[in-house]
Amino acid sequence: MRSDRLFCMNNQADGLSGEQLGQLRRVLHCPILTPDDAEYEQVRHVWNGMIDRKPLVIVRPTSIADVIQSVRFARERGIAACVRGGGHSVAGKSVADGAMMIDISLMQEVQVDAGKQTALAQGGATWGVFDSESEKFGLATTGGVISSTGVCGLTLGGGIGWLMGKHGLSCDNVIS
Repeated sequence: MRSDRLFCMNNQADGLSGEQLGQLRRVLHCPILTPDDAEYEQVRHVWNGMIDRKPLVIVRPTSIADVIQSVRFARERGIAACVRGGGHSVAGKSVADGAMMIDISLMQEVQVDAGKQTALAQGGATWGVFDSESEKFGLATTGGVISSTGVCGLTLGGGIGWLMGKHGLSCDNVIS
């Protein structure tokens, strides 16, 4: 049973009224989970089992437009937001109590341009997906040592990987 109002546990956001949830569902074309949804419990967790935080709502974008609308919605209403990419998040920064979790883990596409020896990875791509696509062209880059780690999170944190001795950290290989 859905409640008319969802309350967060740590006062990071005032809550989301039924009307606001309806507005969110109208502007996004992707799954939106609340604590009343069966998938919510599984999706809110990250790799580090010591992290046990409960977002106000979980938005699961499948397009850049959904990401933009999610951020805009949270900003305009003063709702704290966090972003989950690959879901590894050892420190738990990708999930926050009472915030809108923007879970981009469904956005995992990796496009490799073998001629330019470059790749374009969506925000939810993991190193396993990235490596699989790169290997098709005989290419590799310094990525994570654990295939379930997200490309974006690891790269933003510097990026220690198997090839770093020869090619530097993951962040050293980012073009844009």
